Amino acid sequence: MRLRGMSFSKISKLNWLLLGLLTTLVGTAGAVFVERTKHDRVGAVGDISRLAKPEQRAFSETDDFEKKRKPGSADWLANHREPGQTYDEYLNSGFNLPSKKRNVIYVLPIGEFKEGDAPSLKVLLDYTRAYYHPLTVKLLKVVGDERIKATTRMNGGVKQWLAGDILSWMKRKLPKDAYAMIAVTMTDLYPNPKWNYVFGMAALKNRVGVFSFARYADKDEKKILRRAAKVLTHETGHMFGIKHCVFYECNMNGGNHLGEMDATPLHLCPVCLRKMRYAVKFDLTERYEKLHQFYTKHDLKSEAIWIKKRLLRVKGDR
Repeated sequence: MRLRGMSFSKISKLNWLLLGLLTTLVGTAGAVFVERTKHDRVGAVGDISRLAKPEQRAFSETDDFEKKRKPGSADWLANHREPGQTYDEYLNSGFNLPSKKRNVIYVLPIGEFKEGDAPSLKVLLDYTRAYYHPLTVKLLKVVGDERIKATTRMNGGVKQWLAGDILSWMKRKLPKDAYAMIAVTMTDLYPNPKWNYVFGMAALKNRVGVFSFARYADKDEKKILRRAAKVLTHETGHMFGIKHCVFYECNMNGGNHLGEMDATPLHLCPVCLRKMRYAVKFDLTERYEKLHQFYTKHDLKSEAIWIKKRLLRVKGDR
């Protein structure tokens, strides 16, 4: 879910967005963090004066949202210069939109997902359906390791696949009605021989992406679920053309390490929520209701409380 270690010119040539890399890779150039003012944040949302009242309430800055905190020395924005992406910049970015012919998000499991070590694919699918409602989300049949013709290496005793090879294989398998196809695996990934590992990679114009849960293991099942839900929805957000958020604490923030990822919320800030609504065309109240049901069912208490407050806010009851 994060970009680092390769020049933008190379990325442009390859049409790849590198995602989710921890700081155990080669060193990065330092970056000066620029704190955005309230004027910056409100401006990033764009003009909402002509929107319906529920939309105005949804996209307005309130105490439900925390402005982007100053990063620690190892955090993403301390090491990466990112200007951010306003709503208006998003509209002019030329991203792909779902259509009547391409409106399904496919999730493709690769390899074995052992209970206890891996997140439940069924639960993740339910979450993705709530997060990106009303788009259809479908789980494809598991593909065995032996069918993946990707370059393999051992790194510190860990098996890794070359992520670009998987993308090349995936784009030949993309269903005709797919808006995007996201592969998930418990096998570690790397983007090129000079890098230690990467959480994931996507080829946006080809509408395919792959990411790994290999480094999310934890004895706490709720923590595993939160981590997996974040990376799945974050990476899918990139497929809609949404760049990293620098305005608020938001699911679309970049992150350099698991500690920073764990501190990132599952929700979208007003800026990214407006972008996503433009792309997906969801009903704001219905989306929040579905997410509240999911959080309540899976005992994610803090998320359930937050979503309930937002739901009341959008309805005008708070």
